[in-house]
Amino acid sequence: MITVGLDIGTQSVKAIVLNDDDKILARAQTFSGFDPAKAIQDVIEQTLKTAGITQADINAFAVTGSSVELAPSNATTVSMMSADAKTATTLFSKVQTIIDVGAEEARAVKCDERGIMTDFVVNERCAAGAGTFIEAMARALEIKMEDMGTLSIKAERASSINASCVIFGESDVVSLIHKQEPKHEIARAVYDAMADRVSSMVHRLGINPEIVLLGGVAKDIGFVTSLKRKLGVDILIPEFPEYAGALGAALIVAAKERVR
Repeated sequence: MITVGLDIGTQSVKAIVLNDDDKILARAQTFSGFDPAKAIQDVIEQTLKTAGITQADINAFAVTGSSVELAPSNATTVSMMSADAKTATTLFSKVQTIIDVGAEEARAVKCDERGIMTDFVVNERCAAGAGTFIEAMARALEIKMEDMGTLSIKAERASSINASCVIFGESDVVSLIHKQEPKHEIARAVYDAMADRVSSMVHRLGINPEIVLLGGVAKDIGFVTSLKRKLGVDILIPEFPEYAGALGAALIVAAKERVR
């Protein structure tokens, strides 16, 4: 049985192809751009080509993300929180606290020992706790976004910025630049502010001994370092954290198809 999992976000589309043993045959992602429907079709075709199969070989489509309405009509919808829980507990069996930080949203999920989501909290106030915040602050600092993380870990202290909104945060960064604060300290301030918001969500759910971090921002060493410092615990990160949604959705739908 072949299952395709899609994670359709506002910024990018991710796809994963699983075989009958839940082995990943292919994965790919692309920017949504101005034509997200075309981006979805392109990423599906890319993964199928890599896997060496055709559309006719697909037995099930699974979809999650903020734009699930754009998915193929035969796709089964899975909530983002359930997909996170499935991926995290499949890769790390003892994990019951999951954090997912993507481009536009951050969320914390709690699940039971079976991998079933039991509670969640979503950052609904602007995008200050998500990847867009890093992108905006990097522009203000006039550095590449991919350089923010390595720059921030050079700082021994952080300046203070407002993380309640991207606009307020950017204004604070500009003020600090005018005060000639070192860029590495401002960069750390950005990640510390994000980590404050995310850690507060986790504390609302309660912290279990093992925490897994998913989403594209999990690849950012600056954010990971700040979050570990705020939570005071180690954090588990899978090899491809940005594909957590697509993988979790595919695993859930594949399991349902087997019992039919």
